[in-house]
Amino acid sequence: MVANKTLVTEFVLTGLTDLPRLQVPLFLVFLVIYLTTMVGNLRLVFLIWKDPQLHTPMYLFLGSLAFADACSSSSVTPKMLMNFLSMNHMISLFECISQFYIFASSANTECFLLVVMAYDRYVAICNPLLYPVVMSNIFCTQLLGVSYIIGFLHPLMHVGLLFRLTFCKSNVMHYFYCEILQLFKISCSDPRINMPLIFTFSVFIQSFTFMSIIISYCYVFFAIQKMKSEKGRSKAFYMCSAHLLSVSLFYVALFFMYVHPGPGPAENQGKLYSLFYTILIPLLNPFIYSLRNKEVIGALRRIMNK
Repeated sequence: MVANKTLVTEFVLTGLTDLPRLQVPLFLVFLVIYLTTMVGNLRLVFLIWKDPQLHTPMYLFLGSLAFADACSSSSVTPKMLMNFLSMNHMISLFECISQFYIFASSANTECFLLVVMAYDRYVAICNPLLYPVVMSNIFCTQLLGVSYIIGFLHPLMHVGLLFRLTFCKSNVMHYFYCEILQLFKISCSDPRINMPLIFTFSVFIQSFTFMSIIISYCYVFFAIQKMKSEKGRSKAFYMCSAHLLSVSLFYVALFFMYVHPGPGPAENQGKLYSLFYTILIPLLNPFIYSLRNKEVIGALRRIMNK
C-alpha cells in the first residue's frame, strides 16, 4: 500500500500561531529571548573557563549545564525565528530528525548533569572533609563524560526507529519544531514499536535521574538539620537553592510532556510545555545560578576590570 503513495520528504512547521499580525511581535520577543539565552549561557561558560577561582567541580558542572542549555536552545529557536518572517515553513526529513536529535541529546545530557550537580552538593555538605578527595579532577571528568555519552547515545535509538517510519499522509506538523510525538502523529506507518520505547525510556531516565536527585537532597537536608550553626545551615541552603529551583522547573515540564498516561497533553498544552523546556529554561538557568552567586559576580567584575 505504501508503495502506491507519494512519500513525504519535507514537512511544514505551522509554528506557535498562524495569525499574521502576531508573527513580527513573536519574532521580536523570541529573538530577544534567544540572544539573552546565548549571552547568558556562553558568558557563564567563558567566566568559568577564564577565572581560576571558578575551576572547581561545582562550576565545572555548571559550565557544562550552561553549554547544554545553549545547544538545546540553538537546536530549536533559530528555525522558529526564520519561520516567523518567512512564508516557507518547510523543513526536510533529514533536518527534522537532526533537529530532534540535537535537542534530545542536550535534554538527556542535562538530566544527568543535574544528577551530577546534586551528588556534588551531597558530598560538599555531607562529607566536606573528603570533598577534595572524592570530587577529584579525574572523577569529575568521568562523571561529565558519562553524562554526555549517555545523553548523546540514547536518542540514537529513537533516531534509528524514526527511519523505519514512512510519511505519506499530511506533511503538516502543528508545532514549532520537530518534536518526536508529532512525527508519530503524521506517520502512515504503525508507531507501536516507537511509542512504548519512548514512554519506557522517558519514564526510566527521567524517573531515575529525578529520584537520584531527591535521594541526594534527602541526605543533604538531614545533614543540614544536624548542623548546630545557624550560619552554616543558611549557607548550606543557599548552596542548594539555585540547583533545586532549576531541577523543579526542568522536571515539571518534562514529566507533563513525556511521562504521561493516555494520549498525552492537548496540542496547545504540549506547545506550552515544549516552550518551557526548550526556550524558557535555558533562558532562566544562567540567571538562577548567577544573580545571587557572589563568586560568579566577582569573576565577572575581575574580567571586566582586566
